[in-house]
Amino acid sequence: MLSLIREHRRFFLGTTLAGLALRLFFVVYFPAVTDDSRIYADLATNWLQHGIYGHSQASQPEKAILPTDARLPGYPAFLAGIFWIFGAGNLKAVLLAQILVDLASCVIVADLARRVVSDRAARIAFVLAALCPFLANYAAAELTETLEIFFTALALDCAAAALGRMHDARLDVGVPSASSGQALDQTCLKLWAATGAAVAACILLRPDGGLLLASVLLYLAVVAWKILASKDHAGKKNTAGLIVAVILVAGFALAPLVPWTIRNLRTLHHFQPLAPRYANDADELVPRGFNRWVKTWIVDYVSVEDIYWNVPGEKIDPQKLPSRAIVNDNSNPDEKAATLAVIADYNESEDMTPELDARFANLAADRIRAHPLRYYVVLPLLRVADMWLRPRTELLPSDPRWWEFNDVAKGSFIAVGFGLLNLAYVAPAFLALLHRKSRRPPGIRWAGLLVSFVLLRSVFLGTVENPEPRYMLECYPAIIVLASSWLARRSWNH
Repeated sequence: MLSLIREHRRFFLGTTLAGLALRLFFVVYFPAVTDDSRIYADLATNWLQHGIYGHSQASQPEKAILPTDARLPGYPAFLAGIFWIFGAGNLKAVLLAQILVDLASCVIVADLARRVVSDRAARIAFVLAALCPFLANYAAAELTETLEIFFTALALDCAAAALGRMHDARLDVGVPSASSGQALDQTCLKLWAATGAAVAACILLRPDGGLLLASVLLYLAVVAWKILASKDHAGKKNTAGLIVAVILVAGFALAPLVPWTIRNLRTLHHFQPLAPRYANDADELVPRGFNRWVKTWIVDYVSVEDIYWNVPGEKIDPQKLPSRAIVNDNSNPDEKAATLAVIADYNESEDMTPELDARFANLAADRIRAHPLRYYVVLPLLRVADMWLRPRTELLPSDPRWWEFNDVAKGSFIAVGFGLLNLAYVAPAFLALLHRKSRRPPGIRWAGLLVSFVLLRSVFLGTVENPEPRYMLECYPAIIVLASSWLARRSWNH
């Protein structure tokens, strides 16, 4: 990659400056501090100043800091490092550091495109990454996304580098050859170890980082299976290298979870190798019945803002519920009355009690029993489609109901523009997969590695009850590389 940068130094310098200006624009005009941001900052500050990984409890002076495992320690550790250098609560320092991380991600994405496609694709990928407003927008937010994207790109790049070295040495699965003289050389071993370490960072930032580990291991397993199923008996002995790769990636990815798990056992007295599914503390009530009911109808982000995030603590406005949330089956005349009744009872106190949660659970069970295909297939697909195609303006002042054009038309037009721009990234990536087997250059090496990650993450996110567009940003390194391959092919042909 360094040689490519030296060869096109003006191009990379100009694009980097443009990417820097774009990120500074979002930092200056749209810095984002959310409820999650405050939680992470509180954890980092307590960890740094008191040596306790926990939440501040102002209402309990005798227990000022309550240890927790509700959030993994990756992002709080990053914040603690920034706060240690620049002072506790220094948001500007955090965002400027994230800008540097995000620009580094652009270089890694370009290197990944160079390895799996071509130098031409690498330059295109660098432009797409550096000028991507969705990535730049989250660099201005005190959230995990920027670091998660960086380590996702790094893991994919290291895996591609390792596969390339094995291929170039004619060691696709790691047996000795005349050109190398050993099963896996030290560089290849280090690359697989680096892949696992980058995956570990993803997991320590967010529990769903484990999907990246599953994707890499799945890809290696499929490659091994293809070799074993082939008629090349000599090649069947070559799976040793893949086995070594699997062990290294899994070992380095999971090892950092051991001290975290031990800490949770010793401090909190329960087994928790990751973080709770709903990021809750042990004494918090998780409204699982309500969450299950939500999953029987929710498909879009606007319902997350209007309904899901407001419970408990705020009223549920039946007027903001889509009709499918009130009536799931027209043959059941009592369903609407039962749904409105439990909502009315909740609105009286705005508190989700175990009894109310059980009533929501009964509603959900009846709805699932009546339409299981809708619950397990149709709604997850619609949630995935919404996360992929919705305009990524959730950190901007645009109205979530942008399509109504009711309030500020400017916000709606920005949302439409962002939606089209998002489609301009996703569509070429999809077209690249359709033409992946084309003989016209450039091709895509190890496309299965990228596709497996995108598919696994999409399938998993279809099961959540809060379809937030930001959850798909971790797929953008793969999307940008795939899109660059299609654009490189088009420019090659012309």
